[in-house]
Amino acid sequence: MKTLQGTHIYLRALEPEDLEFIHEIENNQDIWEISNTITPYSKFLIKQYLEQAHKDIFEVKQLRLVICDTNDKALGMIDLFDFDFKNRRAGVGILIKESGNRQKGYGKEALQLLINYSTSHLDMHQLFCNISEDNTMSLKLFENQGFEIIGLKKDWNYVNGSYKNEYLLQILFN
Repeated sequence: MKTLQGTHIYLRALEPEDLEFIHEIENNQDIWEISNTITPYSKFLIKQYLEQAHKDIFEVKQLRLVICDTNDKALGMIDLFDFDFKNRRAGVGILIKESGNRQKGYGKEALQLLINYSTSHLDMHQLFCNISEDNTMSLKLFENQGFEIIGLKKDWNYVNGSYKNEYLLQILFN
C-alpha cells in the first residue's frame, strides 16, 4: 500500500522524472493567475528545485506532492506552503493539470488525504488557502471539505488589466 493512498488516487513525493510534468504546469499561462506566476520557468531551475525536493518540510517550509491515479499517471500537484511548525499551520494549494480530469473527485480525494496527513503526521492545528473570488470550483471544493471563508482581500491580485478579490479560507482542527 502506498503511503498516502486513496481509493482512486495517491499522493507521492516529487521525483526527478517529474521534470517535464512540472515544467508544463509551471509554464502554462492559463494557470499563472492561480500561482501568482508572471514569468516562465526554465527546465534548469525546475531541475534544481527537484534536486532539493528531498529536504524536510521543517527545513524548507513546503511540501509538494504529485497526485497520481491508480495507473501511476501524474494528474496534478498538491502543496503545503508557508509551513509554520510553531503555530501549527500551513497553506494549501492544489492543481489538476488537465481540464478533462477536473470535477472527477481527484482534487477532493487529494485534499482529504492531505488534511488527514496534516493532522495525523504533522499535528497541524489549521490549514488555510487563498482563492480568487471567481474560482467557484475551488471555493466549492474547499468549502465541502470544511474550510470556511474568513475574509475577503479586496483588489488583491492584478490580472489581465484589472484587480480581483481573493478569499481567505481556513479550517481548524482539535
